[in-house]
Amino acid sequence: MPPMNDPANDAEGLDEAEAVFLGVRGRMFGIAYRMLGSVAEAEDVLQEVWIRWQTYDRSTVQNAQAFLATTTTRLAINVLKSARVRRETYVGPWLPEPVDTSGDPALGAERGEALEIAVLMLLEKLTPTERAAYVLREAFDYSYEQIAEIIGLTNANVRQLASRARKHLAAQKRASVEAAEHQRFLTAFVAAAQTGDVTVLEALFADDVVSYSDGGGAVRASKFPVVGRHRVAKYVHGFADRFWVGVTVEPVEANGRAAVRLSRDGEVFAVVTVGVSADGIDRVMWVMNPSKLTAMAA
Repeated sequence: MPPMNDPANDAEGLDEAEAVFLGVRGRMFGIAYRMLGSVAEAEDVLQEVWIRWQTYDRSTVQNAQAFLATTTTRLAINVLKSARVRRETYVGPWLPEPVDTSGDPALGAERGEALEIAVLMLLEKLTPTERAAYVLREAFDYSYEQIAEIIGLTNANVRQLASRARKHLAAQKRASVEAAEHQRFLTAFVAAAQTGDVTVLEALFADDVVSYSDGGGAVRASKFPVVGRHRVAKYVHGFADRFWVGVTVEPVEANGRAAVRLSRDGEVFAVVTVGVSADGIDRVMWVMNPSKLTAMAA
């Protein structure tokens, strides 16, 4: 038997560690992304998880999946705490970074919960631990006992966190329409937006529709949400004759819902999607910050 410090033995151990890590990477990314709403930040978390996993004394780990889930969640909680401070000084509305889910519809989850952009926006209002409890429970079906171990709290505390998160979302979240209906509204909105047809736009919108434009200060975009059926229709009409010139509109799937990717001269400059309820379009989301388009432009 080769000695423990034999290079061949070390290499074999790292190969095994890598295989274990890659086997659950999709789930870990799904957790981190839902926690942070950012592909870049989620990838940074996974990079740190991998470093810790390969340098850890893995012989002491009884359950590798639990170890990796715990490390991912706790790192994401720490990142989210600092991210919330940064987002307070963000220029204009902050929107989650859209991710292409056509290849991996649930990003490693058993269900698509906590993935839609509109829902991720609501999750921003939760505390980091409430968000972790909600994501682990509702998207990945972890038991309360498992979540308690992951977060480092009691079972009772975790149940309270998850309950508060569900109540908050229930008070804010509207029931989504079926995928086909969502697609129909999105297609109609894009067509009306291109022509700037105020009458058609108003007919598509709910009374309290809100338009969010995320340019992050890097590109020109509205620095404040635009609220109300007439105001949003007039807002979209106001830039229609300039915004859509030379634009290629491509249908994509972003965060489990239909969206459109906009490009000009072969360069993606925006991803647009809508939230649709029984009352019509209640959210219009324009992601235009170049740093948030990398995943969707690939």
